[in-house]
Amino acid sequence: MLEKILKYAFGLTGALTAMTLVRLLMIQNGMEEYLTTVYGVGAIVFASLILGILMFFLGGKIIILTAGLVDRIENSLQKITLYELLIGACGLIAGLIIANLISIPLYKIDVIGVPISIIINILFGICGVYFSVVKKNENIFDGALGRKRSNAAYSAKLVDTSAIIDGRILDLSRTGFLEGELVVPGFVLEELRHLADSADDITRAKGRRGLDVLNLLKSDAKLPVTIDKTNGDSRIEVDEQLLTKAKEMGAKVITNDYNLGKVAVLRGIEVLNINDLANSMKPIAVAGEEMTVRIVKEGKENGQGVGYLDDGTMVVVEQAYKFKGQTIDVVVTSVLQTSAGRMIFARFKDLHLSLVN
Repeated sequence: MLEKILKYAFGLTGALTAMTLVRLLMIQNGMEEYLTTVYGVGAIVFASLILGILMFFLGGKIIILTAGLVDRIENSLQKITLYELLIGACGLIAGLIIANLISIPLYKIDVIGVPISIIINILFGICGVYFSVVKKNENIFDGALGRKRSNAAYSAKLVDTSAIIDGRILDLSRTGFLEGELVVPGFVLEELRHLADSADDITRAKGRRGLDVLNLLKSDAKLPVTIDKTNGDSRIEVDEQLLTKAKEMGAKVITNDYNLGKVAVLRGIEVLNINDLANSMKPIAVAGEEMTVRIVKEGKENGQGVGYLDDGTMVVVEQAYKFKGQTIDVVVTSVLQTSAGRMIFARFKDLHLSLVN
């Protein structure tokens, strides 16, 4: 409905414009007496109809093009953060100031002075916006202070998909031990969305859990969480894109993926492994310590029994598989601790076994 009204408005504007122009031309050429004649009125009506119809159809095209342009501008503005808008505005002002300083002597040149000044203002304005947005993550005092990276980039931490799905990062952020800014790249968010749309129930549950954790992280406001607008490349693995992004920003990577952590270290990227943190907070089991464990399955070696502590730590007991389903007292012989988890090796304390199920 609105489109039709606008098209009729364009047509009416064209008709009135044609009427005004024909009357003006006839008056300027000394043909005022023809305005009231059949020929004069016919000429005015004919010109009005032609230009009105032309503007009616042309107006439809203009409306479509304008609506598309407005939609594109709106979508672009939605992707731009307030910080980027402010940085861009500052860059525009700086570019125009420099352009006007350069244009002062050029403005006085006859004929070409004004066009050159306008072109310089446009070019420097665009360059100011472009360079300010491109360099938004850099600190302008880096050169003077001799820093290797900006404070913002140094404190930024890129979050891996596995760390988001794991969920412990939410509890970690609430404790206040994490500092700086958490950055979730766009390709990580896209991977979570694909997981949430998966046909597999388990994969779909993981993706939805990751999205829920991410929403809780943003709403908690314990530390800033930024959704980076970087578009991913479907031909490159998400882990590879994450490491490349971390290298560019000079940021750390938060993950609980053991292999990703190893690759990141080889590339000189600092890694915060949630499993390492969790393992370091567990009570340390030392050789000779006594504990009670329930044997639940067979180990890799012949006769070994495997049980688990309340915190999920695996306990491997020599020659204990025959006591599967029973709770026994054991003595720790050694502890193996890695980023993938902790394993405790033990032996029987004595032959008195508890048959609690």
